[in-house]
Amino acid sequence: MFPQRFADRRAAGRALGARLATEAGNVSGTVVLGLPRGGVVVAAEVAAALGAPLDVLVVRKLGLPWQPELAMGAIAAVGDAVETVRVGTVLDAARVDEETFDEVRRRELLELRRREAAYRGGRPALAVGGRPVVLVDDGLATGATMRAAVVAVRRQDPARLTVAVPIASPTALETLTTEAGDVVCLWAPSGFRAVGQGYQDFGETTDDEVRRTLAEARTHA
Repeated sequence: MFPQRFADRRAAGRALGARLATEAGNVSGTVVLGLPRGGVVVAAEVAAALGAPLDVLVVRKLGLPWQPELAMGAIAAVGDAVETVRVGTVLDAARVDEETFDEVRRRELLELRRREAAYRGGRPALAVGGRPVVLVDDGLATGATMRAAVVAVRRQDPARLTVAVPIASPTALETLTTEAGDVVCLWAPSGFRAVGQGYQDFGETTDDEVRRTLAEARTHA
């Protein structure tokens, strides 16, 4: 168990970056990808600790229409390729039909592309093929969005893929470890309720903050 809650996302990122730097060192060519919104703030500190460039990997949760916070799937995009992950247990329990799933996916894909344009401002994504990649989020609840991100990045044939988060539910951590292999998590409490329980300040990250964080990382690269 981690000794105390993280003060905020940047503090969590510094702790995570220190762990990664100790375990893996500064591997040449590493790229750090943050999942928006909050994951980008955490990832910025990880990138600084590893001396690596930072980019954003836009993912969108596919929530149940009548319970949007519960993920029935997720989508992620690297370039033109869009990967979809389904959460079978949720789909089965909620009896979601294909038409409903596809409608939610279409709506979230539009938002995904909007955010990509907003965050990057026309700049191309960093190339990840043949390079070590660290995927970062501020935490894992179901892990659906991170699973989609893993699939999307693997399509680009990275040299190595590491998932790194400050806090995760034990169930999500087990799933990601099985699917991603290399997972670094600072705290997976047995009494997990929500990602926010790992933070003293878990205020919402805005689009402006994501853009500012990415711009600052490019300035210091």
